[in-house]
Amino acid sequence: MTIEMFTEDYWEQRYRSRGALWSGRPNAHLVSDVAGLEPGAALDVGCGEGADAIWLARRGWRVTGADISPTALERAAEHARAAGVEATWVRADVLSWVPEPGRYDLVTAGFVHVPAGLREPLFARLAEAVAPGGTLLIAGHHPSDVGVVPRPDVPELFFTADELAAALDPGAWEVQAADARPRTVAHPEHGGEVTIHDAVLRARRR
Repeated sequence: MTIEMFTEDYWEQRYRSRGALWSGRPNAHLVSDVAGLEPGAALDVGCGEGADAIWLARRGWRVTGADISPTALERAAEHARAAGVEATWVRADVLSWVPEPGRYDLVTAGFVHVPAGLREPLFARLAEAVAPGGTLLIAGHHPSDVGVVPRPDVPELFFTADELAAALDPGAWEVQAADARPRTVAHPEHGGEVTIHDAVLRARRR
C-alpha cells in the first residue's frame, strides 16, 4: 500500500481520466436508511461527484459535501445546478480535516476507505460532528468481498459494521443497524452475477 492512494493528486488523476467516475445514482443505503428522517443539516464526506448530496438536497436537507478532489467538487456543483438544488462544497483532506463538532443532524460517509490506524480517528471525528439526536451513517466494502470481486490488494482498507459500532460509546449512541448487507452485482470481469456485502452502520446520538 502507498499513501499516494489517499492524496489529492491520486484522486484528481482518477477523476480527470474519465468524464464521470461514478454512476450518478445515490447510495442505496443512504436512500433506505435516511428516507424517513426529518431533514436538517447534513454532511456528506467523500461526496465525489455529488449524487448523495443532491439526493439529500432534493429532500430538503441543507447539505455540505466534502471531498479531496477539486475536479469532483466542480462536477458536483455543476450537477447540483442542473438539478436545481443548492449545496455547500468543501475541499477537505479527510485524513486531517476536523468538521465542526455537534453541527450536523446527519453525517454520512459512503465507501470512504482508509487503512486501519487512520480509519479510527477519521470516523471518530465524523461521529463528533453529529448533533444530539442526529444520525451517523457509514457504508463500505465488507472484508468478505475480497476474492469475490476485484478489490485493491489492501485488506486493511475494509471493515465490518461491528468494528465501527464497537468504537461508539453506548452511553452516547444508539446503534440502530450494524449489518453486512448482501447485494447482487455483475462481476466486472466475467459478467456473471455474484453476491457481495456492504458493511453498514447507522447510529443515533442520544
